[in-house]
Amino acid sequence: MNVDDIIIAREKMKEVVHTTPLDYSKTFSQLSHNEVYLKLENLQKTGSFKARGSYNKLISLSKEELEKGVVAASAGNHAQGVAYSSKMLGVNCTIVMPKGAPLSKVLATKQYGAEVLLEGSTFDDALAYALELKEQRNATFIHAFDDDAVIAGQGTVGLEILDQLPDVEAIICPVGGGGLIAGVALAVKEKNPHIAVYGVQALACPSMKQSLKEERPVTVESKPTMADGIAVKKPGQKTFEIIQKYVDDIFCVDEMEIARTMLMILERNKLLVEGSGASSLSALLYEKINLKNKKVVAVLSGGNVDMNFISRIIERGLVESGRYATFTITLEDKPGKLQRVLSSLTDLDANIQSVNLNRMGKNIYPGYAGVEISVETKNNEHIDMLFKVLKEKNYIVEMNHF
Repeated sequence: MNVDDIIIAREKMKEVVHTTPLDYSKTFSQLSHNEVYLKLENLQKTGSFKARGSYNKLISLSKEELEKGVVAASAGNHAQGVAYSSKMLGVNCTIVMPKGAPLSKVLATKQYGAEVLLEGSTFDDALAYALELKEQRNATFIHAFDDDAVIAGQGTVGLEILDQLPDVEAIICPVGGGGLIAGVALAVKEKNPHIAVYGVQALACPSMKQSLKEERPVTVESKPTMADGIAVKKPGQKTFEIIQKYVDDIFCVDEMEIARTMLMILERNKLLVEGSGASSLSALLYEKINLKNKKVVAVLSGGNVDMNFISRIIERGLVESGRYATFTITLEDKPGKLQRVLSSLTDLDANIQSVNLNRMGKNIYPGYAGVEISVETKNNEHIDMLFKVLKEKNYIVEMNHF
């Protein structure tokens, strides 16, 4: 494949997928000492860039292949991309997802009209069953990344960036199986080889970075990660070859760096971005990539986040930034004792969120009570001041860690 395939793909999908905004961020520009632009693929149809590649793949199939239907395996964004594209073309679509797939993603995929089958406990189990199903039904299997038409579809993101910011100097993409960065790098480097293209992986699953090191696609052990969209244990052969040729380097970010970046994007830019999508900006903010005073585009690849997970990210971020704290105080179980503690906290401008009193426990003696108090605070210095004042008043205070 070549850049012409990507140009043709863009023309064919013009009325089907969004040309997503390229948003300049003053906040992230100041923090990273660059001119930072965010490519908002979290605002794409189905909530991620995956709709591009899946649609381009489906329109490349023959009429006979389309009539037999398509099968895909996915625990997330690829499922929704294939389901959406199939609906647009009136194609029967079956998606196999592992039994532990988030309910929100299962329901979203069904709403696009796909038949969803839950099989196995892991993605690999779902994939094996999908390949069996493909043979049974004589259907076409739609690969999530290792396919020329899929890569070409994802590469349209690169063409859009070049149109929106012709003098871009560096582009940062999340990397899982490699479909997105392979397409973007091919599109961009063929147009202007001086533009740097960097990839970012979760430290929990650095398969492409390790593969480049060993000069062949290899399988790595994957640890749990909030960037589940890029937790691919083994990259594709096609994507590996393109990345080896065109991508300048690949970096890794850890879980807390991803979580903090998700919260910052939500708070500063009012954008909901999933862990894999936030990883590109995370690498820039935490200086994994040595870039200064450059025009940089970070691709925010998706925004499909489970609602329950968002609350945990927000809570963790508030704790880390010193804006929320929970601690336990041991008190004499007598009238007025709790009131005095609460008054001490409010006098210091701490906003009390919850109070739980417990008279039973291994370290709670008769005549005493353990009180767990959660407070909204200003910063870590404010928390230190609260602790100092409480201890000066001879309270036994223990910080509760999340």
